[in-house]
Amino acid sequence: MILVTGGTGLVGSHLLYRLSLENDTIKAIHRKSSNLLAVKNVFRYFSEDYEQLFQKIDWVEADITDIISLEEAFKNVTEVYHSAALVSFNSKDYMDMDEINIEGTTNIVNLCIENKVKKLCFVSSVATIEKSVTSKIMSEADEWNTEKVSYGYALTKYGAEMEVWRASQEGVPIVIVNPGIILGAGFWHQGSGALFSKIEKGFSFYSEGVMGFVSVNDVVKAMILLMKSDIVNERYILVAENSSFKNIFFQIAQNLGKNPPSIKVTKLMSAIGWRLQILKSILTNNPPTLTKYAAKSIHDKRYYSSEKIQKTLNFNFETISETIKRVCILYKNEKS
Repeated sequence: MILVTGGTGLVGSHLLYRLSLENDTIKAIHRKSSNLLAVKNVFRYFSEDYEQLFQKIDWVEADITDIISLEEAFKNVTEVYHSAALVSFNSKDYMDMDEINIEGTTNIVNLCIENKVKKLCFVSSVATIEKSVTSKIMSEADEWNTEKVSYGYALTKYGAEMEVWRASQEGVPIVIVNPGIILGAGFWHQGSGALFSKIEKGFSFYSEGVMGFVSVNDVVKAMILLMKSDIVNERYILVAENSSFKNIFFQIAQNLGKNPPSIKVTKLMSAIGWRLQILKSILTNNPPTLTKYAAKSIHDKRYYSSEKIQKTLNFNFETISETIKRVCILYKNEKS
C-alpha cells in the first residue's frame, strides 16, 4: 500500500493522479481544513474518468505533526511519498516551518522505520543545494554550508533531509528529489500557480534573476521512476531549464494573450519595497507580500544541473516553453 503526504498540494495532487492510473488503492493523509475538491479538480484536467480515479484514494484525516493520527495512517503501508511541507519566506513563519518541515518529517521517518517501509521518497528543494565554489552550475555534489544560509525555509528543508538520511541509516531505503520552481496546473492562487493568475490580471513587474524551473509532471514522473527502480540512498536535482524570471513572466503573458510586465525591478526598488511591506505588515497585522529574502532572491542568478538523473534514468525533461503553453491552456479553459 502506498501512502502520500501533502496530497492536497501541487505535487501531491498530480502524484495521486498518476498513481491512481496504476494502483487500485492509494492512501493519502489530509488535514481537516484541506480542500479535497481542489485535488479532484486536478484529476479533471487529465481524465474524463476523474471521479472513478479519485475514488481510488483512501483519504485519512491526519497531520504529520500528530504522531497518533499518523500511526493509523501507516497501517499496512509499504511505500511512502512524503511531499508535505510549509513553504514561506516570512521569518515569522520559522517556528511553524520547523514544526512541519523538520518535526513532521521526523515523525514520518520514525514510522517508516517502525513499520519497516520498503522505500521512502522525499520531496526536498534546490534550496538545500549550496552554490558551488568551483563552478557556476550547482549539482548534488555541492556541500551545504549553514553559515551561508540565513532563511528559514532552506534551513528547515535541510533539517528534513537530514532526518530522511537517518532513515537510510536505520534500514529504510530512500530517494530524495530536489526540484526547482515547479510549474503546473491547479492551485492558481498560491505558490507558482499564482504567477498565472497575477499575470492574467496584468502584473507589471519583472526581474532578471535566474532560477531553475521544472514541470510538475516531470517531478512526479521522476519520483515514480525512482521508487520503482533499484536506486536507493541518492538524491537528484530536478530542473528542466535555468531561466530568468523575465523570460518566464513574458512567456506566460504571451500564452495568456496579455501584455508582458513592463517595469524592471532594480535592487534599490526591492530594498525599498520589502521595508515598506514590513511597515505595512506592522500597521495592518497582515503578512508582508514581499520579504527581505524574496526581495534579494529575485535578483540572484542560480544555475542547476540535472545531469545526474538524466544519465541515471535516461530522463528527458519537458521544455519550460511546452510546460507554460500547456498550463496556460488549462488555466484559460478553467476561467472560460
